[in-house]
Amino acid sequence: MDAVSVTIQRFVDDSFPGFVECLLVDADGHEHHFVEKVPVVGAPELSFDSVFPQPGHIACVVQDEWIDERGRGLVRVDTQEPWRIESTAGATCFTVLLDQMARG
Repeated sequence: MDAVSVTIQRFVDDSFPGFVECLLVDADGHEHHFVEKVPVVGAPELSFDSVFPQPGHIACVVQDEWIDERGRGLVRVDTQEPWRIESTAGATCFTVLLDQMARG
């Protein structure tokens, strides 16, 4: 399964199984925030006492891949599949750098 790397910024809710705020910075430098369950972002056990930031990832589907005019490898991903994950602004499609991808 493909996944895009995110930075887990903080623990936000200890309701089972725990929720964290994550940050995705896209290829244009725009920040996208997510609040998601700890297991969904592939994090180890986290709590309010954990040290942040922590690495994480969000499962996604690759829609397209290309090299832009600056020579950067870019990937358009959709986080709607497989787990219906969207940013706090409701976005699910993002263009990220190729090195932000975890391929599986």
